[in-house]
Amino acid sequence: MQMKTHAIFLGLALLGTAGWAQAAPDCTIRLGSNDQMQFSQKTLTVSAACESITLKLTHTGKLPVAAMGHNVVISRTADADAVARDGLKAGAVAGYLQAGDKRVLTATKMIGGGQTTSTTLAGTALKAGEDYSFFCSFPGHSMLMRGKLVVTP
Repeated sequence: MQMKTHAIFLGLALLGTAGWAQAAPDCTIRLGSNDQMQFSQKTLTVSAACESITLKLTHTGKLPVAAMGHNVVISRTADADAVARDGLKAGAVAGYLQAGDKRVLTATKMIGGGQTTSTTLAGTALKAGEDYSFFCSFPGHSMLMRGKLVVTP
């Protein structure tokens, strides 16, 4: 009888642990883009509890990077327009981002149709409750290819 009781407690403990492991935050953001200047989502969500955050961008279109390149830039919403404007001045060679721009929290490289890229940033770079945006810095894209990044506690 005592052995059966131990087995039940062990089973309950393992079940509780399994539930906790499944509740861990998803620290990978997946985002698609296409030849119609669209991201697959308008809002992205990530937990402030993530030690590091990976952002994966897939370009499902067919056009080359020179014609319809996409990247993903994350900045504070208040900085997004200025980052995009300064990126235009930086040009294609710089991936339409000003070198060393501290307003850019992270950015993927520019990719063309059929390509995938990713970037990683420290979870401490983002704070729950702050206002963040993501956008594409390719010329003419930032106004259409823009969304909100929500950081949850």
